[in-house]
Amino acid sequence: MSRSFQQDNLIGQSNSFLNVLDQVSQIAPLHKPVLIIGERGTGKELIAARLHYLSQRWDQNYLTLNCAALNENLLESELFGHEAGAFTGAAKRHEGRFERANGGTLFLDELANTPAMVQEKLLRVIEYGEFERVGGSRSVKVDVRLICATNEDLPSMAEQGEFRADLLDRLAFDVITLPPMRERQEDILVLAEHFAVNMARELGFELFSGFSEKAKRTLLDYDWPGNVRELKNVVERSVYRTNNPYVPVHHIQLDPFESPFRPRTRVRTVDRKPQADKAVVANKEQSSDNQPSTVNPASAFEFNQVQDFKVLSENFEMNLIKQALAACQFNQKKTAEALNLTYHQLRGYMKKYKLLDSQQ
Repeated sequence: MSRSFQQDNLIGQSNSFLNVLDQVSQIAPLHKPVLIIGERGTGKELIAARLHYLSQRWDQNYLTLNCAALNENLLESELFGHEAGAFTGAAKRHEGRFERANGGTLFLDELANTPAMVQEKLLRVIEYGEFERVGGSRSVKVDVRLICATNEDLPSMAEQGEFRADLLDRLAFDVITLPPMRERQEDILVLAEHFAVNMARELGFELFSGFSEKAKRTLLDYDWPGNVRELKNVVERSVYRTNNPYVPVHHIQLDPFESPFRPRTRVRTVDRKPQADKAVVANKEQSSDNQPSTVNPASAFEFNQVQDFKVLSENFEMNLIKQALAACQFNQKKTAEALNLTYHQLRGYMKKYKLLDSQQ
């Protein structure tokens, strides 16, 4: 099933974003595999679609599959098809995505979740352009351009034996790394305006009256861990709740669960990673006078004078990251896991608090 591509799905004016588009334009005409790296919500599928529609295969099928959505057996069958009687319930032959995408492009998202057997068959397709259906013995020849995406650190996974190094080598003919929203400051208001106008149109408004200065500052000050997808949701919700085309959007509700009866904050916690608490506590016990002191989150509310909530929150975040880094012997990958962050998110926070220089 082919899909249409709209140019305005990719919007931005920052150098990091424009550099990605230049890279896409260079690699798109080649019949080579491409690996797209990026955090959740950065638009990996949009970039994959652009690669297809700028290629000579633009008029052929463009199929997609999320590898994390299926177990090993179903994933293998969905990719490579199966013969009748291959397993219980397989009443007739089934053509997989590779056969249906023959002559076109296949985009595989969440590549890091593919099991070893599937990785082996993917490598064979890339190298020889052929595979066998599940339960079959005859090779099927195909001409498919493979584009894959992940938000995981595949080189580290390959080093640890969790992903085939030879498959990674073949997939990484060119690697496109998508910048997170926090590194695209110039694009935040541009994208927000685009999403707001579309939402206003969907609501039947005659116009969109823009954002107040307070709303703009809120949008620019947030680090957007969910990236473009989160920005879109927040903006659309804000326009919907303003519900007046003649009044600028003033209130930006970053957390949809926030209410007057249940106030919440977007501060990250380590509740789901008990080992992080132990690491930070251990580091605190070993801390010296020149190490940062821990900010007790509960004590932030035990003051008798007006204080800046944002400053308190940022101090807490910065000190927590410093302590976690020290406890993990400054191994950034282990620190990210301990704090329940992705590697890219941790790097973003370190950049925000100017901690990268000390780690070089």
